[in-house]
Amino acid sequence: MASTLTEPSRQTEVYGEYDVVVLGGGPAGIAAAVAAARSGRSTLLIERYGFLGGMGTAAGVTNFCGLHANVHGDIRQVVHGVADDLLSRIAALGGLNAPHNLFGKTVAQAYDTAAYKIAADDLLLSSGVKVLFHALAAGVVMRSPRQVQALLVETKSGRRAVVGRAFIDCSGDGDLAAWAGAAYEKGDGHGNMLYPSTMFRINGIDPERAGKAWETIPALMLKAEAEGRYTFPRKTPIVRPQKSGIEWRVNLTQLANAQGNAMDGTDADELSDAEALGRRQIASVAGFLREVPGFEKSYIVDIAPQVGIRETRRVQGLYMLTEADVLECASFADTIGVNGWPLELHLKGDVEFRWPKIPESRGFNHLPYRMTVPPALDNLWVAGRCASMTHEAQSAARVTGACFVMGQAAGTAAHLSLAAGCNAADVEVPALQSRLESDGAYLGLAW
Repeated sequence: MASTLTEPSRQTEVYGEYDVVVLGGGPAGIAAAVAAARSGRSTLLIERYGFLGGMGTAAGVTNFCGLHANVHGDIRQVVHGVADDLLSRIAALGGLNAPHNLFGKTVAQAYDTAAYKIAADDLLLSSGVKVLFHALAAGVVMRSPRQVQALLVETKSGRRAVVGRAFIDCSGDGDLAAWAGAAYEKGDGHGNMLYPSTMFRINGIDPERAGKAWETIPALMLKAEAEGRYTFPRKTPIVRPQKSGIEWRVNLTQLANAQGNAMDGTDADELSDAEALGRRQIASVAGFLREVPGFEKSYIVDIAPQVGIRETRRVQGLYMLTEADVLECASFADTIGVNGWPLELHLKGDVEFRWPKIPESRGFNHLPYRMTVPPALDNLWVAGRCASMTHEAQSAARVTGACFVMGQAAGTAAHLSLAAGCNAADVEVPALQSRLESDGAYLGLAW
């Protein structure tokens, strides 16, 4: 059987022409689209699902990480701007928990996924963003070797071309950038990527009897394994309550391919296999949790619509954020905001955290504008977990807070680029920083 076939050539209908085209509706895409639209640019956000939120909703993360940093022992919110607008909307819907302590070093903030979806819709539509749901990006058309002309998408109405002046890749996988010819890396250079997980939520918990179950569950896991009754895919569990108290989120799966390596989210077969594997692991974990005091009547109320991907392509930009930048709380003259999350390496069988010196350090590193700009392309930015970072640094700056930062900066930079008639690499950084600060962003220039 032939390994390839030739598709018939065709004329592709143009869906529309926009100043700024954003691929991906996660935190980076939300912030990028809002920033561009509020700057007066006609903006289209393209999302493969029927809702926004990225891994936060589609993968059931239900937890904002990286909004805060431990600043010389004082935990403070360090990500603002568009992020604040989204948080306030989620809170108004009753879907935002108070920040909760993690390891005595930082905090994270849980939310209800339904509230997140509704709040994100409201934020984008009220900002003037056009949203195209249920559209799967499939390729690009280049105006020149350095200029993207159009993004090709598959929709229920058929294939369409979206023509744009500026493009922002917030796909998480760097799809648009890779199709346009940008250089990228995957993994640590030896084929090892961060392991994915499948998240789920359980209901029917007795909050009083459960208490601080997250503190006792690790020992119960060790006991169950020692007795040969359960084998867990990873050692470090995340089992935490949602706002209601009777509903908890669970992150206790780890998804490997047939060779035992992290499943590759850009490989269609591995991604398909991982979905079924995640659900098998969830069935076992849910059985174990019913042995935990307060969880006896618990049941699975939701399994995330898709596998939670932590790392695939990382596009190579004008600067690549490094592990040392994160651990040493690096400063950059072209800062667009900060990352306050530590390295969070999902390794085989466990999770390893590496922290800056706490409380001696300021607890955050600057994120440079250059990490959003691929050098070989003039009208493309990359924001989110596929931005320019090493394997280790990406384990920190892939989380929600940093994605909001990069997205808002990319959307604002796209506007400034169009206004000045310049390429992405030539955007005036002081003008970008001034605009970001006037829009509420924190650049890390104080504290």
